[in-house]
This record gives sequence, C-alpha cells and structure tokens, in this order.
Amino acid sequence: MAEGLMQKKIQDNGLNAVVDSCGFESFHLGDNPDYRAVKIMKRNGIDISSHTMRLFRQQDFDHFDHILVMDQTHFRNVMRYARTDADRQKVDFIMNATDYGSNAIVPDPYYGDESDFELTYDLLDRATDAIARKLKTRK
Repeated sequence: MAEGLMQKKIQDNGLNAVVDSCGFESFHLGDNPDYRAVKIMKRNGIDISSHTMRLFRQQDFDHFDHILVMDQTHFRNVMRYARTDADRQKVDFIMNATDYGSNAIVPDPYYGDESDFELTYDLLDRATDAIARKLKTRK
C-alpha cells in the first residue's frame, strides 16, 4: 500500500524519485498484495494488483537514499543488513514523516478486517503526503 501511495504522489507532484517495497518473509516471495489492500487502494484510485513481493537485500542501501519501515521487527531486520553508519542513517520509521521521532508503527492489518486496511491506508496516506511535500521542497 505504501509503495502504491508513494508512486501516485511522486507522479502527481512531478517528483524525480523512485520507490520500491520489500519484505523479509521468503514464503511471500512473488505474492501479490492481499485482496483487501487491493480493494482499498482501488477504491482510492490506485491499482496495486500487479505488485509482487520481493525480499529486502543489502544492496538496497546502495540504491536508495531512505529505507522506511513499518514496525520494530522490520527496523531490526533492516538494521541487521546495515554495513556502515551511513547505511543505518538511511533507516527510519515511515510514520516519523508525520510525527517526528515517535517511531510509531503502522499496524499490520492482515489478521483484521477491511476497517484495519482502511486504517493502514489512512496512516500511510498521511505519511506519504508528508514525504512528498518534503521531496517537493528539495526539488
């Protein structure tokens, strides 16, 4: 959901940026998004149905300026791959975009219902708006 939202905001604002998403659970490798996420995103004019999951890799530190995580487990997993202080400085919680320093998590909606996916959408929509505004000022 975060990648789809950020890609839309990059496009809408004419930003020169690249966004990608990934995970750590190899059993989801190549999976499409949860049907509830696809439904919520489509309702908001964004099609993520063709996205497929890929695994985080150490080279992501070489290809991206920022690595944003959703929760504490992702933060720890990413930090285990960090080689240098420069790598570690790229890592932050996505919700710090709206509430700096809070390290607030994005709740995983998977075991909930559609309303949990709506909440996730709303949180990520606000965070990606803030990120897009920040990128736009650097333009």
